[in-house]
Amino acid sequence: MQTSYIWFDLGYTLVYQEREKEYQQFWLEQGIELSLEDIEEAYHLTDKLFMREYPGALGKQIHTYMPWYVGVLNYTLGVRFDLHDQCRRLRDIQIAQSPRWKPFPFSHPVLALLKKASVGIGLISNWDASARTVLEETGLLPYLDHIIVSSEVQVEKPDVRIFLKVAELAGVDPKQCLYVGDNYYDDVVGSAKAGMKPILINRFGTLGIEEITFERTLLSVEELPELLFRQDNKIIS
Repeated sequence: MQTSYIWFDLGYTLVYQEREKEYQQFWLEQGIELSLEDIEEAYHLTDKLFMREYPGALGKQIHTYMPWYVGVLNYTLGVRFDLHDQCRRLRDIQIAQSPRWKPFPFSHPVLALLKKASVGIGLISNWDASARTVLEETGLLPYLDHIIVSSEVQVEKPDVRIFLKVAELAGVDPKQCLYVGDNYYDDVVGSAKAGMKPILINRFGTLGIEEITFERTLLSVEELPELLFRQDNKIIS
């Protein structure tokens, strides 16, 4: 069955934060120099640990998990600091960054290409009430035909109901849908149970997801058109 609709996750699939630079700035203020590459890898590993071991945590408001998250991040990088003071200073640094979320450089071009190919585009995200503001600030809102946010419908991925709900909303068979996201346990498992074809984003290859085997894994959404389109410009089945 040919794909007619593609659903996307939001955070670290279409948008990102410059959190690594903020974290690096904090430690520079303490007289400790950490490489941006090491920090990026540590954030990635911490994300994947939370996705695997603490499902749903990263979809909540940041104050509910930040000290916990930063503690794991510090441990991964071999540094220590009072978590209350560190989180307070990180929040100050973050507030100075506006907007907090930015689109990946490839997000707009890829979504524009899909629109040009008359592919339906939607969003399914575990996110708090700020999701639509993020979409507006990043300029992604006009590309999306349908948007489902967990905080608005009171259902979270990987619950199969949220995937079936969006398919019904769009008037398409789940088997006609792809779902693209960076959380194997929420995105791949949930969408597959609903009958969709999942694609996993993991920008460090297999790092952080060594426990799983999944063939349709891409480094970023930038690789999506090459996977989807044949020479005759048709979406693959």
